[in-house]
Amino acid sequence: MLAGALDDIHCQYKIRGKVVRTTTDSGSNFVKAFHMFGAQNDADEAEDEADPETDLTDHIDYHEASAILDEDSGLEYQLPPHQRCACHLLNLVATTDAALAESMNDTYERLSRATFAKCQAIWNKTGRSHLANDVVEDKCELQIIRPNATWWNSTYLAIERIIRIIDEKGEDAIRSICEEFKMKMLSPAEVAFLREYCTTMKPLVKASNILQSESTSFMGWLLPVIQQLLSKLSRLETSSKTCVPLIRALQNGLQKRFGPMMEDPELAAAAVLLPKFKTSWTDRADVIEAALTYIKQHLETMEHESEDQQRESSDEDEFFSRPISRRLQSAVELDGYLACATDTMELLHSFSAIKTLS
Repeated sequence: MLAGALDDIHCQYKIRGKVVRTTTDSGSNFVKAFHMFGAQNDADEAEDEADPETDLTDHIDYHEASAILDEDSGLEYQLPPHQRCACHLLNLVATTDAALAESMNDTYERLSRATFAKCQAIWNKTGRSHLANDVVEDKCELQIIRPNATWWNSTYLAIERIIRIIDEKGEDAIRSICEEFKMKMLSPAEVAFLREYCTTMKPLVKASNILQSESTSFMGWLLPVIQQLLSKLSRLETSSKTCVPLIRALQNGLQKRFGPMMEDPELAAAAVLLPKFKTSWTDRADVIEAALTYIKQHLETMEHESEDQQRESSDEDEFFSRPISRRLQSAVELDGYLACATDTMELLHSFSAIKTLS
């Protein structure tokens, strides 16, 4: 049904030839639809194998081959390659993968559970009583933010608010709240843990905000944002005291869910084709080389198609001269684009073939 609905939309709006990928969340219904009817890319197949949460065998229906041949099977649906929503994947990294940090270190597990239990008690109290909210506002001049189950960022924002109250009003404000609510006060070690938790999760929050921004919705933003997120987590690892297991759990989650995408030449080329990044977003020479090869090949193909439309040529020109001139011309344009210091999108107007490919 999903494949048929998407196929109808492509036909109705005449966009079948324009859609190069379709982005959805990682729900098993979408994963199954694109696994059965979509053009599989290597990154998506590798992620299916690496992600234990995605078990396609649970959703496979077996039918007799003769029955399939005798009736309309729906195999005429041809969906584009599947691109899983990056924000949804970051959500899984921040929840499912981050939770694995407790199994890495006993000290982290004890500190994390004790701290979040006290925070949860405060959130529960303010969520059930208007009087409790009035007490918090009277003593702190700020309201407590309560997490919700729909988006993991709410947990980060809730903890950030507690830290803000401590910084602006002092620990006495939180202590008076805990005394009023008849619950245990956060210890200095637990407050320090909350600070490190916020510091660790902040790059993940910023990455998620960037990837869901309307002004940065180009596919070329994906790999640079993930690469920068990994770099920031690596730097935090050297200075962190209590959240090293959390950092490593996040790194493992990012590698598991985005690692195959980092090897995709098309996604790497999309980043290179954005003037803001070009080739500066990663230190991996093999990734940049694959991206440049992808770009050069497509520039040559585009130029070849354009020349075919403009004029006819002899077999000799087609076989020898034109491929050489195409390679030279596309290489010159690409080199010129990469050499420009400007990083605004207006730069693309100066390179027509690069702009079209981008």
